[in-house]
Amino acid sequence: MTYPCQKAALANSAVLFSSILPAFAAVQRRARSIGLKWILTLAISAIFISGTSYFILTSYFLQKESVSLSLSPQQASSAPASEVYVANGTITELVNLMGSKGLMFYKSETGAPNSGPEGLFSNSDVIIIKVNCQWDQRGGTNTDLLKELIQLLLDHPDGFVGEIVVADNGQGRGSLNWPRSNAANESQSAEAVVSLYSGEHKVSTYLWDKIASTEVQEYDLGDLRDGYIVSPNEDHTTGVRTSYPKFRTAKGTYISFKYGVWDPATKTYDSGKLKIINFPVLKSHSIYGVTAAVKHYMGVISQPLTNTHDYVGRGALGKVMAETRVPTLNILDAVWINAIPGNGPDTTYGEATRTNLVLASTDPVALDYWASKHILLQTATLKRYANSETLDPDGQSAFGTYLRNSMEQLAAAGYEYTMDESRITVYIAGVTQG
Repeated sequence: MTYPCQKAALANSAVLFSSILPAFAAVQRRARSIGLKWILTLAISAIFISGTSYFILTSYFLQKESVSLSLSPQQASSAPASEVYVANGTITELVNLMGSKGLMFYKSETGAPNSGPEGLFSNSDVIIIKVNCQWDQRGGTNTDLLKELIQLLLDHPDGFVGEIVVADNGQGRGSLNWPRSNAANESQSAEAVVSLYSGEHKVSTYLWDKIASTEVQEYDLGDLRDGYIVSPNEDHTTGVRTSYPKFRTAKGTYISFKYGVWDPATKTYDSGKLKIINFPVLKSHSIYGVTAAVKHYMGVISQPLTNTHDYVGRGALGKVMAETRVPTLNILDAVWINAIPGNGPDTTYGEATRTNLVLASTDPVALDYWASKHILLQTATLKRYANSETLDPDGQSAFGTYLRNSMEQLAAAGYEYTMDESRITVYIAGVTQG
């Protein structure tokens, strides 16, 4: 167990048992002294039944809790501005909202809806949909949304002839085939979704966990192996050694996350052909307060080779983003969120709250800022959770600190991302507005 929040999740699950151990020992001593060892048996049974009941309760019966949030559109008053798009429940509504405001999903000259010459995705792009696969239940990216997103990409008005790869690095505990997934039908895993399309289209999965401990060189140096490229030097500001995957897809395409699609015949990269859709879940984090678009790049790096998690607070993931490849689009799954401060990133069905929202932005920092402040923090406040300040991007908590430091790393690379709310325009569709 190499990932700190995995250890935190294990610790959380043991809290109940560790808290009763002293009393348990006392009962055992008393039982010996009076010959009533059956008391010990009853105690063990009670603990087991209580723990099992809690698991069943949080996993199955507390799944329908929702909140009604007060959300308002806003117009940026300062430049340069970033846009955040907020829609009710579906990727289709989100894409329609983006298109109505001038951000076209499809790159096309056809004049079809949501398309234009400056659109985001052409029909021949190789698109990595970077999901969250480290956790089951509500901790992973919603597979109903994933299915809808893949279908929208395949429905390109010019006819899709590119490739889609659903990928993530769960740092040793990831799975794209969880039996209990984040979906209306909990058995619908990411693998199950992809299998619906992989026969007729170039759609596949790749679990980067399996190559996370393999250090390799780039394709142009003659190394065709799958694995991770690792910078030989630590960044002097963040302390991070940037790392990223290179791999051959199930359809035979060679991809360098940093340099793009590799052509082994011409021995050249096509950087513009590779697009990233960054697709995390909005939730709390036991160490860093909030995990969303920026923190989601922990699933790009190799933790075993670089120990990047220790440097997140210094802006390491902003540095990784800047040095490798920024997302073409960030889509934030907020259908079910974990607004319990310090409780995530693993999230059971019972711990999640339904807000039924889907958000997008080309600015991951602005997206994280607005979503945490107006969705996550507002939900925690409505539900009267303690320690909600850990979800506040304006504070000096771990979250606010790492987001600001990440933004500074991206700014140094020329990306004008923002945490200044006066520079954020928010568009809302299909949502009751406050």
